[in-house]
Amino acid sequence: MIKDRNFDDLAQKFAKNIYGTAKGQIRQTVVWQDLEQILALLESQTPLHILDAGGGIGQLSQKIAELGHRVTLCDLSGEMLKLAEQEIANNGLLEQYRLVHCSVQEIGEHLTEPADLVLFHAVMEWLSDPKEALERLLEQTRPGGVISVMFYNYNGLLFKNLICGNLTHIEEGMPHRKRFKLQPQQAIKPEDVYSWLTDAGFTILGKTGVRTFHDYMQTTMVGDYSFEQVLEMEQKLCRQEPYLSLGRYIHVYAQKPSDQVTPADNGTSNDNSNKDNG
Repeated sequence: MIKDRNFDDLAQKFAKNIYGTAKGQIRQTVVWQDLEQILALLESQTPLHILDAGGGIGQLSQKIAELGHRVTLCDLSGEMLKLAEQEIANNGLLEQYRLVHCSVQEIGEHLTEPADLVLFHAVMEWLSDPKEALERLLEQTRPGGVISVMFYNYNGLLFKNLICGNLTHIEEGMPHRKRFKLQPQQAIKPEDVYSWLTDAGFTILGKTGVRTFHDYMQTTMVGDYSFEQVLEMEQKLCRQEPYLSLGRYIHVYAQKPSDQVTPADNGTSNDNSNKDNG
């Protein structure tokens, strides 16, 4: 049975492996391009209130905070929040942040206003019920606001297993291999995420494949390329089919209708300098 994953035991390793690698650099680069488009769309609202749900150390939300916006970051892992606080303080952005120790499903209890932009990146694949978590965050998006969702792509996982010859594993339903602690617990089908967004009345504005070919490159192959070329090619292909749908992750962002009512939340103060322990 899948349970929501808490990274207290792997916070340091997770941060290093996710953010301090070529994979992380590709991910940051292509998703940031999308976020720049979103911020341009919302620029009439300044400063924006950003909700970084399950935000880890807040790599991308810190880039947004550098532009003058305020951020509420929540995470289930207290250890990850400690790392986030250190990183944010080192970058001189702590006054613009409010750190909340809680699950993404509970964040509504800590907000007194909806968010202009919700970041929900690489979290759903670690949850027992990703749809429910997403629906909770859709409720915390203000009318006219945008939600930015990145998820571990079922198509990418299937393709990776195909080219590696793991056909028996595929026939078994590609169960999570517990020995790979940083491999997500499950992959999410893109069509499911898209329908969850549109069924809630949101309009999908864009989709991007994250690492459309990098992870499929054979480490033993002899090729003539540099990382800079790989990054440039990823940026070139990431919004084109069929490469988009083969990304190891997919980033999709959608806007809430301006006339859709957001439920009022009874929560704690939203002062950005506070740190809550859930």
